[in-house]
Parts: sequence; structure tokens; C-alpha cells
Amino acid sequence: MGSARLIALDSADPDTVDGRQIRAAAFQGVRLAYTSGVLERLGRPRSGRALVVGSGRGLLARGLVGLGFQVTAVDPSESASALARAAAERDGLTIEHRTAPAERPAVPEAAFGLVYLADTLEITATPDRVVEQAARALAPGGVLVYDTVNRTPVSRLVYLVGFQRLPMTRIVPAGRYAASRLRTPSEVAALLARHGLTDGGICDFRPHGVRSLIAGVRARRAGRVTDDVLEAMVGFALAPGSKPLVTYLGHARKGRL
Repeated sequence: MGSARLIALDSADPDTVDGRQIRAAAFQGVRLAYTSGVLERLGRPRSGRALVVGSGRGLLARGLVGLGFQVTAVDPSESASALARAAAERDGLTIEHRTAPAERPAVPEAAFGLVYLADTLEITATPDRVVEQAARALAPGGVLVYDTVNRTPVSRLVYLVGFQRLPMTRIVPAGRYAASRLRTPSEVAALLARHGLTDGGICDFRPHGVRSLIAGVRARRAGRVTDDVLEAMVGFALAPGSKPLVTYLGHARKGRL
């Protein structure tokens, strides 16, 4: 495998580094485990209609189909949506992929029992609009699940410096993340409440360790490994009860928990 050094989000070129897809691959296991656990605790079925906002190349959408959902996936990138459609076809899966921003997803009102906000809250400049649209899409009693990046000294170091500036660990274009768009759990809880959603709490998730994260990112950055081995290599796991220094998952419900 040759060196992969060009940063290009949502590119079909296998010799580019796509930080969106790297995160999606590394987060896949914890995203699905957390979602399944939340639904079980709330007594909600792993079936019916689900909406993924910020779907990227569709990895999470395909995972939710595997859990039993009928999935609609929305992403602002036409190239990402095209890659997602092609991957779903290869896997023989029926997923409705749409190209639209999270702030204007153009999906039916009150139509989904599950909405997942992925790769969204940490990049949007208008989080109220995003959550307003997610709440609108949820059926009564429906569940919103999200993951995002906390605003701490450690998260700034990882996302603003490591992932955007350092040559050996850079995986996204400069400016994709900004401190003003990293949000604390209390800020997200207030955001949810403003739009009629009952906060269900958060859960930290983290890699095996700093060394495994750096090793995985550097290996992918150099083109020595592919995205599909990153989950096992980096080893993200749920860490309930821990303070989220970098990333965290959370959920809320339309109505009472």
C-alpha cells in the first residue's frame, strides 16, 4: 500500500485520508452498542424507521439496518451520499440516502422512532436549528441519540491541533473543528430542553489509550492500514461514569423518559 497523505473528505480515491470516515470506522462499535443499550433500557424496539443525520459514507446507517431498522440517511455531501449508496448496493441493503444539510434535512415530520446525530453537533454553527429539525422528525416517544466532542483542554489538543495541524496525525482540513463548536454536556442538555426533548444523560467513550489512538491515526495517515481495521486497532469502548475528556455519547426522548 502506498503512502496516503492527501486530506480529502468524502473522496472515492483510496489513496486519500478522509477523517470523517476514519472517525466513523473507529466509532462504529460504540455507536451501535450505546444505541442498543439505550433502546433496551427505555423498552423501545430495535425496529421501525430510523434517521441518521450526518451519515457520511453510510457505515452507521448500514449498522442500524443490521439491528433491524428501516433507515433513511441524510448527509450534506453529494459525494459521500453516492459512496454510501454504492456501499449499500454492494451489501444488498435497502437504505434511502438523501443529500441535505442537517439544518434542513427535508424529512417527514414525526416519522422516526430513532434519530441519530452523527458528525454534526461538533461542526454546525447553528445547533438549535439541527436539534429543532431532529425533534421535528421524531415520533412521540422517539429517541434521539448523538455523539459529539466536549470542550476541554484535552479535546482542543486532540481535535484542533492533532487532527487538524500536526503533519503526522492530521486527518481533516484545517477549520473543520473550532473551539466555539465543541460543546459541553450541560450545553447540549440545555439545547435539547429548548426543543422539547428530555435529556437521558451521557456516556464517555475512549480508546484503549493515547498510544493506540496515535498509532492508529498515524498508520492510517501514512497509508499502512485501511479504515476497516481501525476499530479494532484503536479500540474505542464505552466508559460509563467517567468524565468525558474528549468525546461522549448521549440520548434524549421526545416526551418523558
